Amino acid sequence: MTAIAAPASAASDSRMGILMMLLGMSLFTVNDALGKWLVSEYPVGMLLAIRSLFGAVLLAPMIWREGVRAVFAVERLPLHLLRVGCVTAEVACFYWAVRWLPLANVMTIYMAAPLLVTALSVPILGEKVGWRRWAAVLVGFAGVVVVLNPTGAFDPLPSLVALIGTTIFATGMITTRLLRDARNLSLVSYQTFGTGLLGAASLPVVWVAPPGMDFLLLGALGITALAGHAAMNRSLQLSPAAVVVPFQYVSIVWAVVLDLVVWGTPPTLRIAAGALLIIGSGLFVFHREQTLKRNAGG
Repeated sequence: MTAIAAPASAASDSRMGILMMLLGMSLFTVNDALGKWLVSEYPVGMLLAIRSLFGAVLLAPMIWREGVRAVFAVERLPLHLLRVGCVTAEVACFYWAVRWLPLANVMTIYMAAPLLVTALSVPILGEKVGWRRWAAVLVGFAGVVVVLNPTGAFDPLPSLVALIGTTIFATGMITTRLLRDARNLSLVSYQTFGTGLLGAASLPVVWVAPPGMDFLLLGALGITALAGHAAMNRSLQLSPAAVVVPFQYVSIVWAVVLDLVVWGTPPTLRIAAGALLIIGSGLFVFHREQTLKRNAGG
């Protein structure tokens, strides 16, 4: 039986969607590496404030075009503020953790966030999760334990902070689900300005005057983060999520490369094993969710 070829335009969109996802995740990894580099010299509050300042400058023309009131006068304001708090806290946890741990370690732990979302969606969203996804979640958590290495020589505080940040990140993702009807520009604007204000509140205590180049690098955090979000959103517009989402795990590969090239930290078998468990579990959960959606639609 001859297979029916997909329309050329659809195939082209899928390829472009994959490329945009790869670009977005690469930009996020560069952002995280910059954060690791800079947090050794500057307090986390400064990183949050200056990166948000540059992000706000990029957002300003779009907000002006759409109208300030249209962007910021939102329904369910408490949820937006909760999301801002989650985003700020998890980014702060991430930057603090990568100051002491290899980038790949922290990013691998953060990759468990979708598994936490699956677990938390039961009590918070009232969703039903079958035994297959629960089993995958448990396997993924086993991967986190392998990365944390609690029975070996490890620094418990940064690892605990990374795990707390992952949990807060997952909570923020669930909050975003609850705000699925909100405009994307409103979500990004609240996130950028809210994080900036919270970071700025610490500046009177933690301010360290950076030289010009460091100030630009701090600003590059905001630029790369916004560009990464734009690329990822465009990817999901061009291609089905089932096609492009698995490519998000390329960020772990980039993190391993940057750890080796920039900081001279080679990957360990433990990290590789933990990453395989987390990635495999995450892909299974995602595949299972897509299957259930197709069956429900049929």
